[in-house]
Amino acid sequence: MWTRRQFLARSTSLVGLAAGTSGILALSREKLPDGSASKGMITPATDKAINEGLAYLAREQHADGSFGTVFHKGNVAITSLAALAFMSGGHQPGRGKYGKNVSRALDFMLKQEVRMPQGGYLYNREGIHNGLHGPMYGHGFATLFLGEVYGMAHKKELRDKLKTTLRNAVQLIVKTQNQEGGWRYRPDSRDADISVTICQIMALRSARNGGIAVPKSTVDRCIKYVKDCRNDDGGFRYTMQQFQPSGFARSAAGVVALYSAGVYKGPEIEKGLEYLMKFKPGTVNQWNNQGFREMQMHYFYGHYYAVQAMWTAGGKYWKEWYPAIRDELLTTRRPQEGVWDDRICPHYGTAMASIILQIPNNYLPILQK
Repeated sequence: MWTRRQFLARSTSLVGLAAGTSGILALSREKLPDGSASKGMITPATDKAINEGLAYLAREQHADGSFGTVFHKGNVAITSLAALAFMSGGHQPGRGKYGKNVSRALDFMLKQEVRMPQGGYLYNREGIHNGLHGPMYGHGFATLFLGEVYGMAHKKELRDKLKTTLRNAVQLIVKTQNQEGGWRYRPDSRDADISVTICQIMALRSARNGGIAVPKSTVDRCIKYVKDCRNDDGGFRYTMQQFQPSGFARSAAGVVALYSAGVYKGPEIEKGLEYLMKFKPGTVNQWNNQGFREMQMHYFYGHYYAVQAMWTAGGKYWKEWYPAIRDELLTTRRPQEGVWDDRICPHYGTAMASIILQIPNNYLPILQK
């Protein structure tokens, strides 16, 4: 397991490399957190919950290295999130208590690439879950995982394979950006939505941080699309269509999408953060039933992005938000098993909760922009 200093050193070197390969996503270091404001935020109870959650995921990993249950067994998105949960604790391929689990997940992911005219599609090659929901979600999360783990692979053969697969995956994202400037469920979708778009732009940011070139025009078009999805109340709607309501999960995705694209200031950020603060854990009961249902339906997805939005914003946003979601998550798990349930599957809920709780570690390169 790496120390935070080693992770920061790696991230700094990769950012410098990336700056020479592409002129996009200008960094604003003075605004971004260095982890010092998070000292003591992971309490002993939180640490225990994290350890039990990771132990559960390690026990549950399938023989082929994948994660997911029932209809989502072997799902590339859930597998990627589980691997990122291990990595959020400082475990990397072959290193740390769960290094083998990360390696097995990586081996699985590298076998899922389907070559298409647009590039390499990270897609569930087998199983009944192939046609479920939007596979571009899976591609985005899988590309993010590869971008985050790239640079931690030490064997040349593995590193070369990883680089090739990551480049192909980035190529597919770039080539499938649709006319609206975003992405949706499938590579050939003609329209876009903000929940799939955040997966793609965050994956591009991660790959770019690792030295993979990303066209500036792709990022610029994505920025315009996300801004066009903003409502007057500061929140974001699901698509560009007018008269759609704002929502917690889609608004968290909108703010982080802009952050991932290098936009750190402006009314979209400030008002977006203000909108999200209305959903701070512990206060959601002040909202109407419709808002509560929407938040619960996409609970982990929304909080996964919301905590990243607050981490990047720093200051009062981070100091208020993290303790609130931390304390809420500690009360919603199955403590005897170290599990967080979700309507998708417990692997997904536990991976998401574990990532959220470990954000103060500042180990993932995507957090160290």
